[in-house]
Parts: sequence; structure tokens; C-alpha cells
Amino acid sequence: MSVLSRIKDIEDEMGRTQKNKATSAHLGSLKAKLAKLRREILEPSSGAGAGGGKGEGFDVTKVGDARVGFVGFPSVGKSTLLTKLTGTFSEAANYEFTTLTCIPGIVRYRGAKIQMLDLPGIIEGAKDGKGRGRQVISTARTCNLILIVLDCLKPISHKKIIEHELEGFGIRLNKRPPNIAFRKKDKGGITFTSSVKDGKLDLDSVRAVCVEYRIFNADVQMNEDYDVDDLVDIIEGSRIYIPAIYVVNKIDQITLEELNVIDKLPHYCPVCAFHEWNLDGLVEMVWEYLDLQRIYTKPKGKLPDFNEPIVLHRKNCTVEDFCNKIHKTMVKNFKYALVWGASVRHRPQRVGKEHLLMDEDIVQIIKRI
Repeated sequence: MSVLSRIKDIEDEMGRTQKNKATSAHLGSLKAKLAKLRREILEPSSGAGAGGGKGEGFDVTKVGDARVGFVGFPSVGKSTLLTKLTGTFSEAANYEFTTLTCIPGIVRYRGAKIQMLDLPGIIEGAKDGKGRGRQVISTARTCNLILIVLDCLKPISHKKIIEHELEGFGIRLNKRPPNIAFRKKDKGGITFTSSVKDGKLDLDSVRAVCVEYRIFNADVQMNEDYDVDDLVDIIEGSRIYIPAIYVVNKIDQITLEELNVIDKLPHYCPVCAFHEWNLDGLVEMVWEYLDLQRIYTKPKGKLPDFNEPIVLHRKNCTVEDFCNKIHKTMVKNFKYALVWGASVRHRPQRVGKEHLLMDEDIVQIIKRI
């Protein structure tokens, strides 16, 4: 029996099984089996006849400070959107699958260079290798942000299908990694502690999932309420958490009342690529979701360079990260840094390489002699 047939059998069995406390352990075991089978599809062993090895993305060099990928069904306006935002020509036509490879473009915003990728349209079953879906989603995994482009005239089920395809490839949209402490040990069996009363997981469910992975001794601890899927994600360890914006295109063909409803939905951005409506709002939203910060350099005895900032992610924005972005060897000769800006009390203030910088800080590096 093929892997896809086994996946379908497990999904059918999960659909038939009622969800309650009595069946939670059985469902947990099924979900663990499903995750393992999906991993076989994504990383098939050589000679297994599963499509010639691990799914690889398009050969596009990563440039700039961040990468944004356009994902969506064919003919939703991804190519037009890339052309309008970046000035890079991506062929657009009134038939499906106009774009057959990855087309890159660059947006310059607030001193940052943001690479945008127009990916070929995906179809249902992309995660299982249909069309060029595996290539598309492999490239999407390398992005810092995913723009899911939707046609406002098409069914809302398209959004669910795309989410399902990305989830099946280990991409988690607009989520944070589960705060679950999982530690293997040599003996003592499976122990489970949770600060949540009557949570979604119990010891039987945790044990069923662990046994499916042939883990018989482990400590599992959680401080929030998580389900079996979150535990499987932690054990698998290959999940990637990426922010996403749902770009609803072709709003020139709907009423104002419908537009107001779309505008209130979380993570949504209504646009019309053809008429260039709300493209500025989309770029601003992209900047917000990328969570970037601009740090300006100041050579000794000169004015700060406000034209070419060093752009860093907010989570990795120490003075050491700043030095590494300029040159890897700078940290070796680092003595201290002078900082002007919101991250310090005095201007300038002498700081070490562990100091956390904030947006639009000015930094002068002092090296050892």
C-alpha cells in the first residue's frame, strides 16, 4: 500500500472517530502516525520511488534584509501584484498557470531591501506532490513572511485549502511555537505535568503519541493548554512558524459593504493590484509583520549614515548582531559601542555587545587597538 493510501485510510479513520476523552489517546496515536507518514512524503528515502528525493525549492538566491513569498491558486493576481510593487515584470494573462517558475523582485521601504517572490500557483494536493506544489511550498519555507493571495470573488474555502497544504508541509501560520518542555530520559517511563486543569491533553494521550515515536521514557511539561497536534509538532521538531497576511485581491469587483467586512478580519489586507489600490497599506503591513528595525552607523568624527541602515529583526537586535551583519570579524576586535537613541538613557551611552538595540538607534563601534 502506498504512503498516500495509508494517509487517506488514517484520515478516514480520524473522521469516523468521535472526539471525546475516551478516544483522545487513540486520536493522538493516529495523528502521530499521520505526521510520520507526511514526513516520508516530504523526505523520501533514495530509491523509494517517491519523486526523486527530498522536495527542493526553486533556485533563487536570497538577497536583501527579508524574503516575502506570494502563495495562492492560479490566476488570483500574484504576478500583477509583484509587477506593481517591485517594477519587476512577471507575465500576467487571463489563463491559469501563466507563471511556471519563481520570479523575484525587490521592494525598498524605509531603507530596507525586501525580496518578494512570485511563486507558481498551487493546487489542492500540492503537499503530496501534485503540480509543482512541493517546490512552491519548499521555497515558501525559506520566507520570513507569506502573502496568501486570494481572489475576493472565489469561495472562502480556497483559504482553508491553502492553509491545509502549507500545514501539511510543516508550515504554521501566525502561530508561536508551543511552550512545551519535552525531555527524553533513560528510565522512569512517561511523566506528564500541566498547570492547566482539564486541559486538552492527558497522560494517556501523551503516552500514546510518545509510544508511536518509540519514546518510552520522557518528561513532558506544559504551562498552557495545547492539543495533540502541538505535541506532535514538538516531537517532530521540523516545524517552521511564519507570519502570514491574507491579501484579498480584485476588490474593485465587490461592494463597499463587503469590503468593510473583509477589512475588519484579522491578518487581512484588501487590495486591487490592477488599479494599485491600497498597495501602500500592504507594504506598511508587510513591514509591521516582518518586525524589522533600522540601526544607523556612525563613523568616528562623522555624521550618521541615514541612507543605508543596518536592518535587523527585533528578536536578533543586539550590538553583537549588528556587528555580525556588517562583518563577521568585527566582534573579534570589539571593545565597546557608543549608542544614541531610545535604547539608552544617556546620549551617547557606552554599552557592551549584549546591549539590545531599538529602531533607529545610532551606533558607533570602538575597536581594540
